[in-house]
Parts: sequence; structure tokens; C-alpha cells
Amino acid sequence: MNPWRRYAPVWQRRAATTIGAVLIGLVALAFAGAADVAQEGFGWLVARWPLLPLALTPAAYALIAWVTRKLAPEARSSGIPQVIAATHNAESETNERLTSLKTAAVKLVMTVLALGAGGSVGREGPTVQISAAIMNATHRLFRVPLTAAVTIAGGAAGVSAAFNTPLAGVAFAIEELASAYEQRLALLTMAAVLIAGLVSLGIAGDYLYFGAVHESLSLKAALVIAPVAGVAGGLLGGLFSRIVLWFTFSAAAPIRAIRARPVLWAASAGLAIAVIGVAGAGLTWGTGYDVSRRIIEGGAEPLWFGPAKMATTLLTALSGIPGGIFAPSLAAGTGLGQMISSLFPGEPVGAVVVLGMIAYFVGVVRAPLTAVLIVSEMTDGHRLILPLFATAIIAEGVSALVSPERLYHGLSRAFRDPP
Repeated sequence: MNPWRRYAPVWQRRAATTIGAVLIGLVALAFAGAADVAQEGFGWLVARWPLLPLALTPAAYALIAWVTRKLAPEARSSGIPQVIAATHNAESETNERLTSLKTAAVKLVMTVLALGAGGSVGREGPTVQISAAIMNATHRLFRVPLTAAVTIAGGAAGVSAAFNTPLAGVAFAIEELASAYEQRLALLTMAAVLIAGLVSLGIAGDYLYFGAVHESLSLKAALVIAPVAGVAGGLLGGLFSRIVLWFTFSAAAPIRAIRARPVLWAASAGLAIAVIGVAGAGLTWGTGYDVSRRIIEGGAEPLWFGPAKMATTLLTALSGIPGGIFAPSLAAGTGLGQMISSLFPGEPVGAVVVLGMIAYFVGVVRAPLTAVLIVSEMTDGHRLILPLFATAIIAEGVSALVSPERLYHGLSRAFRDPP
């Protein structure tokens, strides 16, 4: 037998994974740049016409909802539920649409447009779906059979590139995307995550979205603050998840009537978000990275920022337009952390805020290991690793009581083939 033919499948898989991971890193960086430009452009408009969002945001939400339904309905909402759904029967026609390049393109463009209109959306969830589409496309190009492992590796590489957090990418694959974690999946995922992370790191450098947290907490303080933050974040995050799942699957006549008019509903949600944003001097628009960074680094922001950001993110999630909840939930968590820090005036503000951040984030997504790695890597908060784990575990347990079904796994049911 020709040696090349014997080893060709191995090299085809390796080439597909390598090229896919490089492309994921490049696309994730381009996506991040476009998102930043869109938010800056929106800020420029608002600085000149402060009331413009009252017309722009609802109109944009309606347009985005209409275009998404017409071109790629699978591109709506976060993107992570779609990738979870796509791991079931990877070769099915439905799952091919969930991770097609057309769906990915619509996802990217519509998310950028939402940020350009003041939407409270993140790009991390969309990056997961876009990255899975890229990885699947490269494997099709090299004629490598698609499996759940390929889709999971692509999604995990997207997390690594989007957050510049390789360890979190591997953890995300374990906690959120994979129902069974096997050695073959582990090797494929780690290779894709490493390559995509290196591309992002090599071009953009070692950056920290939320700034650096150099403070630490004493054991006595951590034993008190971690439970407070964990319970508060778990309750609020679990409530967020329960509302989103209830709205998505409720059979109640009023909710069905709202869902039957997606464009009108998206416009209504956009108007509410615009009103909150105008009343709040623009603090709630966009991903929330800038406001969160100021809070973590000791800046004083209004205590209503956390609840307001939670509300605008919830409205966006319910509207069904493309966009993620990762970054907005982290931002809302910093607002919660600031509120908690006011109860402990003698403790380092940044350290307490980070505990609030992870508590609410875990409460929403129910992925404690991923959350700890993302937050610790994005804030350089390694001194807080034990309090972060304690807070995350408490928040996960409390959230499970409020919303027994995990958010992304619950939402994935809407994208799966009927049994």
C-alpha cells in the first residue's frame, strides 16, 4: 500500500485543524476590531445627537431581526446553543445550517450592527458559532468526516481567540459543549485552542479586557464575601436564565403572540433599551467592557449600573437578535460586585467586584470552571483563585435551584432536529 494513502487521513485531519484554528484566530481578531469600531461609531453619534438612540436602536433591532429571519434564522441569539445542538448528529442537514459559513457571516455582520446601534450584546457567543462554522468548513474542504469533536474544537478555539484565554477554551469545551469527553476530543480541542490562541496573542498581544486586579482578600474576608456574592449572583443569574427559557418555550397565549411578531417585538425591546441607555447616560450600551474596567480599577459608577445592565441584556436576549451574553453578563456582574463592595467598605474594591462578576456570570451560564479561568485570565486575578472558585461553586448551586435547566443547553432544544 502507498504510505501516503495510509497516512493521508491523519495529515488531512491535522491540516484541517491547523488551518481552521489559524483562520479562527484571524476572524476573531477582525470581529473584535469591527465590534470596537461599531461601538466607537455609536458613541460618536450619541455625542452629537443624544436622543438619536430613541429612533436608531429600535429601528436597528427591527431590521436585524427581519434580516436574520430572512437570510439565516439559525444565526439568531447567542450562538452557543446552536453549537451544542450541532454536536448531535453532526452530518444532518439542520446541523449543517447551524454551522454554515452563510450563517456565520450573517451572525458576524448582524452582531456588529447591533453594537453599532447601542445593543447590549457581546461577540463571544457569536464567535463560538462562527468558529465552529470555520472549523467544519476546513474539514469539509479536506474531505474529513465531520464529528461532534470537530464542532466542539472549533467552538472552544473561538472562546480562546475571543477572550485571549486558552485555558478557558479547553474548560468551555468540557463544561458547555461536550457531553462526553474523550481523549481524541481532548487532543483535537487542545490543538485548536492552542493555535487559535497563539494567533490572537501574536497579533493583538497579551491584553486584559478588564484591567489587572492585584489586590487579594484575607481568609476571614473571603469566608464572608464569597457566600454573599455567590448567593446574590446565583439568584440573579438563575432568574435571568429562567426568564429566558420560559419566554422561549412558554405556551402561554400572550407569549406566543409576542413570539409570532418577532420584528415588532425586537423593535419594542430596542426602544426599551434605548430609553434605559439615554436615561443612564449611555452606561448600559454595548459590551460593557469600559465601564467594567473602570469599576474594577476603583472608579465609582452609579450603583444602578448592575441592575440596568442586567435588564438591557435580558431584553436583548429575549429580542432574539444575534448577539452574545458573555460580555454583558460579566459587565452586569461588575455592577453587582460594586454594590456588594459597598457593604464591605474596608475591603479592596477590585477584589470584591471580581467576586461579584464571577458570581453573576456563573449564575447565568452555569459553567464555574470556565468562569474562573476566564475571569482570572482576563483580570490577572490569580491571587483570588480560591475565593473565585468558592464563589463560583456557591453561585452554581444557588442558580441550579432557581433554574434547574442550564441556559445554553435548554436553548439548544430550539435548534435540534425533532426526535
